[in-house]
Amino acid sequence: MKYIALLRGINIGRSKRIKMADLVKTLESLGFKNVKTYLQSGNVIFEHDSGDITEIVLSIERKISQTFSFSVDVIIRTKDELENIVKGNPFIKEPDIELDKLHVTFLSDIPDQKAALDLDVNTAENEKFEIIGREVYLYCPNGYARTKLKNDMFEKKLNTTATTRNWKTANKLIELSS
Repeated sequence: MKYIALLRGINIGRSKRIKMADLVKTLESLGFKNVKTYLQSGNVIFEHDSGDITEIVLSIERKISQTFSFSVDVIIRTKDELENIVKGNPFIKEPDIELDKLHVTFLSDIPDQKAALDLDVNTAENEKFEIIGREVYLYCPNGYARTKLKNDMFEKKLNTTATTRNWKTANKLIELSS
């Protein structure tokens, strides 16, 4: 089975630094095969025989903590799930959408329906978001750096872990996992 692990918050600033070569070795030590990384932001593609995603997440989080002496949240999607996430973007076919302004926030859990429906966020002009399953699709025409639609906000309001990738990265991860 092919998996994509998304590590939250590594290599941002001076804390939680992991060299990608070291991350590859760390995951290989867990028995993962064909481990590849993309960029320095914690995108890892690998193969593993287990279908127990919860156990895979816990083993990666434990090993990173033991090896690098800090904790990192890990969110995993299968290759098929990621393909469906990209195909399911509700904004992709809207007129005047700039692809480089699209992002996907991956949630570790399906948020409580009431919390998702009651989500009250003051978005900037023309910003959009839609929660579908364990993903939040974002359109940030003023750039992700300027939006209030950040991981921390979704984590707090939806009571779950979140990590965001831009549209180019989401598509590249599919390509690299093929």
